[in-house]
Amino acid sequence: MSFDETLERIKKATGARTQVELANILSIRQSSISDAKRRNSVPSDWFLKLFRSHGLNPDWLSDGMDPMYLKPEMADSSANFQGVAETATTYGKSPSRSRVVNVSSMSGVRGEEGQWQPDYVSQLALPETFHKPSILVVRVDGSGMEPIIRRGAYLGLDAENKRVRSGEIYGLHVPHEGLVLKRVYFDADNNRFIMRSENAEHPEQTLEAAKAEERIVGRVVWVLQEL
Repeated sequence: MSFDETLERIKKATGARTQVELANILSIRQSSISDAKRRNSVPSDWFLKLFRSHGLNPDWLSDGMDPMYLKPEMADSSANFQGVAETATTYGKSPSRSRVVNVSSMSGVRGEEGQWQPDYVSQLALPETFHKPSILVVRVDGSGMEPIIRRGAYLGLDAENKRVRSGEIYGLHVPHEGLVLKRVYFDADNNRFIMRSENAEHPEQTLEAAKAEERIVGRVVWVLQEL
């Protein structure tokens, strides 16, 4: 198995053009790709993640052995990633462009160090202007932020935007719950953050200021839902 050949097949199937985009798709650090290249070895968990997110056959990824997909129903949406990964346009300009992106569940998966990591369960055609490498797309399966964000909505979490601005909505990792959506406020008197839901049935929670960086996944920057 040639690392470079496998990497090219991964890029072809996912439409990733840079290591930053590929790291985002695989939910890993960019440095992990450089480390794997230096070892000339593709980590086995890459194959598992690409099977889950794109239905790709590990044998095809490793040595080009057909079939390309073990989940044929995902072939149409993922095979044309390169064709839809076009240059971004400004809001209001025409023609509008889009790209297919991976969508994670809120439950996610548990990382090696106990942190929340995305678990890609579907894909979505997203307006190009809504996309950038740091955006994680999530499908909402809870009611905590209703009626503002409804169950079944798709939202974008900007992983580069973790600095708390009081009153904004963030995605946070809560142990044993997965990803939750909360309005976050800083309580200076007690050096903590207060996390509130829009739904009154969900109790208020608190978070020590020292743990905020490891718990905040990103700020909600857009929401797609039916009214």
